[in-house]
Amino acid sequence: MQIGFNLPNSGPLSSVATMTKIATEGEAMGFDYLTLTDHVVLPDTAVPGYPYSESGSFYEEAPTERHEQLIGMAYIAAKTSRIRLVAAVLVVPHRPAVLAAKMLATLDVLSGGRLVVGIGAGWLKTEFDAVATTPFGERGKVTDEYIDAFRVLWTEARPRFNGRYTRFDGIVLEPKPVQRPHPPIWVGGEGPPALRRAARVGNAWYPIGSNNQHLLDSLPRLQAGIARLRKAAAEAGRGPAAVGIAYRVKRYGTVVPPLASDGERRLFSGTDDDIVRDLRDLREIGVTAIDIDFGRPDASDMLAEMRRFRTAVIEKI
Repeated sequence: MQIGFNLPNSGPLSSVATMTKIATEGEAMGFDYLTLTDHVVLPDTAVPGYPYSESGSFYEEAPTERHEQLIGMAYIAAKTSRIRLVAAVLVVPHRPAVLAAKMLATLDVLSGGRLVVGIGAGWLKTEFDAVATTPFGERGKVTDEYIDAFRVLWTEARPRFNGRYTRFDGIVLEPKPVQRPHPPIWVGGEGPPALRRAARVGNAWYPIGSNNQHLLDSLPRLQAGIARLRKAAAEAGRGPAAVGIAYRVKRYGTVVPPLASDGERRLFSGTDDDIVRDLRDLREIGVTAIDIDFGRPDASDMLAEMRRFRTAVIEKI
């Protein structure tokens, strides 16, 4: 099982020196991958609307200062040598398909093949309307088409594509990504469209457990979600091992309510020993990658918690 951590690319921990310190020390600790999130602009976060908390409110006031995801990943790629770089997730409709495919291919080349392309359709309409050129209501269809275009551009010597939202012919995109046939695609999202997308094109399904509309916050709920994924993969003509499982943990420990609304124990709640058991249980049901948000107000506190967690939890599995 691979274990990763979220690298803050917003707020006080996103200063150049601090981002570099957290990334390089996390790599030295032996974490397998780091993640960066994708927001270009944000609305007033005092207004509830966040889908991944119990109340709909942001866990804390979201900072307005934020680095663009792909440029931030390229910078961190230059400061590290081993750790994998996961877009968590790339909001696919934010960038034109050909431009995004080129940026991602370049990032894979410059990082020596360390890129993982986490993808999502987006959920924040205010941001979407300000950034994307396609309609918010069609974001799922746009995402599916752009991903198909990415794969054509990454794998074909003379790429051609004739879709509703993007078209190209008579072009060359070189160099191709280092990873063949292309960087791994981890499909974010928890609802039926995301499951179908993961089943069709994903190397892994990449949900967050706390989506209020599609909760995956207890072991039975996550097992049921994986069963739905396996069924969708079979319907798409892919075998049960074709789509891996990666899982994002936004909060853990005593700050997490101990019981989920289905009456089962809430995943990643409780003590370190409880979390060790969760990691073992998730590995048993087929989860192969888990990333943790170790966010703290201070970089030293965050790094100290990463070290403590590695000793108290990760080394026990």
